[in-house]
Amino acid sequence: MQFKKAIVSLAALSLLALGVAGCGGGDKKAEAPKDNGKKVVLKVGATPVPHAEILNFVKPQLAKEGVDLQIVEFTDYVKPNLSLADKELDANYFQHIPYLEKFAKDRNMKLVVLTKVHIEPMGVYSRKIKDLKDVKDGARVGIPNDPTNGGRALVLLEKAGLLKLKEGKDITATKQDIVSNPKHLDIVEAEAAMLPRSLDDCDIAVINSNFAMEAKLNPVKDSLFIEKDSPYANVVAIREGDDKRPELQKLAKALTTPEVKKFIEDKYKGAVVPAF
Repeated sequence: MQFKKAIVSLAALSLLALGVAGCGGGDKKAEAPKDNGKKVVLKVGATPVPHAEILNFVKPQLAKEGVDLQIVEFTDYVKPNLSLADKELDANYFQHIPYLEKFAKDRNMKLVVLTKVHIEPMGVYSRKIKDLKDVKDGARVGIPNDPTNGGRALVLLEKAGLLKLKEGKDITATKQDIVSNPKHLDIVEAEAAMLPRSLDDCDIAVINSNFAMEAKLNPVKDSLFIEKDSPYANVVAIREGDDKRPELQKLAKALTTPEVKKFIEDKYKGAVVPAF
């Protein structure tokens, strides 16, 4: 009999414990936010500097908002857009608007801007001279070989007083649009990412700030001439129709906060400028 009573008592205690858990702990648990440890994965392609660095800065904040930001680094200007169009990425962050628009048009891709983030002034660099007035006749000049950045580089060379383009020519300019080249510059086109390495072979080179910084060049201190008030804002690009996705809206918001603005200003000291 004692043994049966003990079993009954244990059963009663178990039921009581379940009741307490259901009334007390259970209610508290239901009121707390449900966290199953799962986050929405967001894959964003980027060039290392400064794009990936800025993304890494906002990564912890996005994690708090349930977004697992995965940064895929690229060292060229073609693959990030191809990967985005092929749905291997959810977004990319490496290019300015004219480049995106031309790339998308030429390849019939529906890629659009999510948000502007920063501007990288393009600059003229050299390891052989200290001043553009020392550019010699027949000097070898490196510029990017992609259409928009190539035209942008020619415009910068015109502003520096080294050549003159056809009236009204801007970012769409090519070497054929040069109408005056008093120093007989030998303009050589190369992949933008390779231009810092070309400084040993060229007298001067026009380099995008992200690739200049990767090569340990300071656009503010090391350039012989640099863009002022550049209109070429670097943007986050997405596929058309994806702008309402909550995780992409969170990314856009995270990249345009006062904290990001301060991070850009403090870290890059004028070499990269906030565009918001």
